[in-house]
Amino acid sequence: MENNDHFETLAIHAGQPPDPSTGAVMPPIYQTSTYVQSEVGVHHGYEYSRTDNPTRTALQSCLAALEGADFGLAFASGMAATDTLFRLIHPGEHVLIGDDVYGGTYRLLDKVLRGYGLLFDHVNMADLEAVTAALRPETRLVWLETPTNPMLRLADIAAVSQLAHKAGAKVAVDNTFATPFLQQPLALGADFVVHSTTKYLGGHSDVVGGAILTSDPAAYQRLKFLQNAIGAVPGPLDCWLVLRGLKTLALRMERHCANAQRIAAFLAEQPAVARVHYPGLPTDPGHALARRQMRDFGGMISFVLKGGEAAARRMVTATRLFALAESLGGVESLIEYPASMTHASVADSPLAVDPGLVRLSVGVEHVEDLLADLEQALAE
Repeated sequence: MENNDHFETLAIHAGQPPDPSTGAVMPPIYQTSTYVQSEVGVHHGYEYSRTDNPTRTALQSCLAALEGADFGLAFASGMAATDTLFRLIHPGEHVLIGDDVYGGTYRLLDKVLRGYGLLFDHVNMADLEAVTAALRPETRLVWLETPTNPMLRLADIAAVSQLAHKAGAKVAVDNTFATPFLQQPLALGADFVVHSTTKYLGGHSDVVGGAILTSDPAAYQRLKFLQNAIGAVPGPLDCWLVLRGLKTLALRMERHCANAQRIAAFLAEQPAVARVHYPGLPTDPGHALARRQMRDFGGMISFVLKGGEAAARRMVTATRLFALAESLGGVESLIEYPASMTHASVADSPLAVDPGLVRLSVGVEHVEDLLADLEQALAE
């Protein structure tokens, strides 16, 4: 592929030339565990599928192209990717994370990696003075979500990267909510991008996966070693499903964003709704930064109901099209109650979410049907 190819073209073609042996347009699913060697150590680039698999290679190449990275690594889940990246940090070294992050990320740090001597603190990443004050001499990684999960807060990737690099730390951005179609953190100064490919990249709620993208050759070599040593890799069918999803990512994101914009505006006008968190609203604190940093505002919305926990629990069971389920980023619309679902692991921490909060993953259905569903659910 040419370096100047547009995103939509890269999503369909990068890392995926027609199969040379058959001419197949789609990359084959190499459903094999091992590969024949003509002599000891002489092979066609593949020895064992935990180490490398051609279908996984195609996915890694495509993801790297979409994020503007030199290297890509695919994993069995977003948490497997996150855990592998944190293994670049040694005992006694420090990670700085946001004060609004996915519950699974906090759980990994607090309940697992803390026991191995990794230090971490959380801070409001939108407050650059607070970020500066929280950086330590032993800080080695700053972990950003932007937009955050579930409050849709934004952080200035370029500004935080400058602060982190000045302090001797690397920056990783969980780009799951935005996707590379809306935001490319490496171009803004970040060192690593992490994805749960389960979400928008796969896009059809039929696969679990993760990825790390970087242009740092030394870090890539270490991460590649860890990928093989730990072995939390996706199977070839999982890779193929994500590749299939990538081909329509741009089209889907355009509809996700358009639908979410309409729904956020609708929710902001509802008497039962206290607050709406969506960077596409002009009144949102992150709106100006989103306009500068992102192509569009995304398909995720969260909002707080005036009736608190009781009203939120009632609403999430009253929708008909919005399915009550964890996860996000599929073509179908989902609704969830973060306090007891995706963010239950932070319930007893300073990162606990408002009990009246509801999170929407806005799908690609007709927006009028989605609006009608929310209207009737709010009236319950």
